Amino acid sequence: MAITTYSELKTSIADFLNRDDLTSVIPDFISLAEAQMQREIRHYKMEKRSTAEIDSRFSELPPDFLQAIRFHLEEQSTRLELISLDDMLELRQDSNNTTGKPTSYALSGGAIEVYPTPDTTYNGELMYYATIDKLSDANTSNWILASHPDAYLYGALVQSAPYLKDDARMQVWSMLYAGAIAGINTESNRAKAGGSGLRLKIRSY
Repeated sequence: MAITTYSELKTSIADFLNRDDLTSVIPDFISLAEAQMQREIRHYKMEKRSTAEIDSRFSELPPDFLQAIRFHLEEQSTRLELISLDDMLELRQDSNNTTGKPTSYALSGGAIEVYPTPDTTYNGELMYYATIDKLSDANTSNWILASHPDAYLYGALVQSAPYLKDDARMQVWSMLYAGAIAGINTESNRAKAGGSGLRLKIRSY
């Protein structure tokens, strides 16, 4: 059967496992698969932009933030360098915590910390990977289920194996799931590359 909705996914998982007594735990298998996909998938369909006025040392991250791609100030398209919290502390100590136009940023406690602390208000734009919308009875589909239902199916089956103590099929499900995830990430990389390949440059002497 086609797998296009949350309900159809749950039915397919039960069919693959040949079990009709897992209704209460199959949603858990799906949730665990989603948690793993959040860690492993990086696709252009997860990319988002968020703009904000940067006028203080700390700014809140978007609620669906997963990973930073780039952060820049719109003034002269100044790109900020992502640094560690240790480097951030060292910069502040070395400069006596001066203020100015930010040149660097770090992720700190669910917020973006910029250095130097802004001396005025700047317009910032954060490009980031957003979390995947989770499936539920209210949210019956998302872009992964629509385009890559195998990732959801095999991911949930992988999570079912420890619960069912089904070590024999664990390796099979894991291999199929890994292949689906690799395909999703490869699809994104190819789309970003625009089909361009390496070109051989011939020089004449």
